[in-house]
Parts: sequence; structure tokens; C-alpha cells
Amino acid sequence: MPDRFPPDSPHEWINRAKSSLALAKKRSHDVYYEDLCFQAQQAAEKAIKAIFISKNISFPFIHDIAALLTLLEQEGGVVPDEMKKASMLTIYASQTRYPGFEPPLSEEEYRQAVRVAGSVVRWADRIISDR
Repeated sequence: MPDRFPPDSPHEWINRAKSSLALAKKRSHDVYYEDLCFQAQQAAEKAIKAIFISKNISFPFIHDIAALLTLLEQEGGVVPDEMKKASMLTIYASQTRYPGFEPPLSEEEYRQAVRVAGSVVRWADRIISDR
């Protein structure tokens, strides 16, 4: 279990991002890819919000990854093009969480979501560690 930090600490947010990413990687025949992709989306979202906190920038409590990255750039943050791919995770925050809104996800979509979320978490962790 990782160390706990105050809720306004970027370290607590990055730990929660890592926790969500670990859950996303826990494949089981009893778990839908949609639920695992939700955890991947949460990992990226929490990691990005950890960057906001590390830079003392307020952020809205939204799930839209593209909007968060755009706001981060508007506030002077540098967002590499590779991280902008994370906007594809936004759909997993809502539509795929409930039956009937979207078709079932494939293994490849799941693998891509975990890959992208992992990249975002590592990027955010480096930023926070450098502060």
C-alpha cells in the first residue's frame, strides 16, 4: 500500500492515479473491458489533475481529458503531443460504463486504453517528481 498524503498533495493524486492504473491492469474473466477502461480513464484524469495541483493551478472537476489538457496548456503547462492521445479515454468515463450506450469494447481497445493511461501517469509522475 502506498504512503498517504493530504488530499491537496499532488503525491496523493498521483498515487490514486497509479492505483486506478493498477486496477485497469487487473484482467479477469469476470470483468468487462469497459470497467477496466473506466479505471484507465480515471488514472489519466487523476494524473493530469496531480499536475494542476503541483503547479498550484485550479481545475474543474470534469472527466473530459481534452478539456483538462487544453486548460493546462492555457495555464502555461507544456503538453506533449503524445499526451494529447489521452483524450480518447474520455468516452470511458461515462458512455461505456453503462449497458447499452456503446457496443462492448475489444481487447485491442482495452490494451490501447491501458497503454495511453500508463503514458499519462508516467508523464505526470516525472513532472511531480521534478518539483
